[in-house]
Amino acid sequence: MATVSTAPATPRPTDHLHHRPRRRRGKMPILGALPFLAPALALYAVFLLFPIVSAVYLSFMRWNGFPTVPQVWAGLANYRDILTNDTVFHTALRNSVIWVVLSLIVPTVLALLLALALNRRLLGRNLLRSAFYIPAVLASIAVATMWTWMYNPNSGLVNGTMTSLGLSSWIQDWLGDPQIALYSVFVAFVWQTTGFSMVLFLAGLQTVPTDLVEAAKLDGASAWQTFRNVTLPALRPTFTVVLVLTVISSLKVFDLIVGMTNGGPAQSSQVLALWSYSQSFINHNFGGGNALAVVLLLITLALVLPYLMWTLKEDER
Repeated sequence: MATVSTAPATPRPTDHLHHRPRRRRGKMPILGALPFLAPALALYAVFLLFPIVSAVYLSFMRWNGFPTVPQVWAGLANYRDILTNDTVFHTALRNSVIWVVLSLIVPTVLALLLALALNRRLLGRNLLRSAFYIPAVLASIAVATMWTWMYNPNSGLVNGTMTSLGLSSWIQDWLGDPQIALYSVFVAFVWQTTGFSMVLFLAGLQTVPTDLVEAAKLDGASAWQTFRNVTLPALRPTFTVVLVLTVISSLKVFDLIVGMTNGGPAQSSQVLALWSYSQSFINHNFGGGNALAVVLLLITLALVLPYLMWTLKEDER
């Protein structure tokens, strides 16, 4: 009769590996990641956090910007002055609001339409994409110089084209008329920024499930129904990025206005970012200029954060 050995089995050299607790991948401890994050965090603190803290601090001071002149504590006086005594602030605030509203509508809609058109198979599609994107990589001051020449009332391309088309009655002093100067600069802004948003929408269109689009077509859905029920919901993350970047870029618009009108004529194209700079470096009122910068920061946060929170809640649903 065979006997069964009861001797303990000899442990294999690799048995202990099966009993070792597994470490979660992608869960690197914060302390272990700090050495790798330190350079980026240092740059972030020096070039972003420190200027913000410094601007908030200076907004409570009376100071003309000269190192030999002491800074005097003013409390909320700078904020009270820009809200009650600074008439240019109200003009700049109104123009900034107009700029933001127009920016959320005009370049965003144009960019979406261009992306939808250039997402199809067209002859020279890549060339057209590049042509529409090129203005986005140009320096804003170069764009301002170019459009200033185009708006020249005597030798500019805009008025020259209207004269050639027999539309002489439409000729305007585009940058010299207080009624239209802001909107003339805005046209240059649309020309420069639409291409960037178009590229973002093109990237978003690549994530639209093709099987859902084909299923919608097989079910007899029209092009508009397919876009509204399939394409548009898939573009929700892209819309979040585009709208947030548009709000931020429109609130801090500076170079175009400096290069084309410098806030004129008669402050008609003045915006908050330019007026903050003018108060600090031209009028030597660093307290008021930084107070304007803080107000601009608060407006930006008030517009961007609620939208981001609402978008996150919708994505969770």
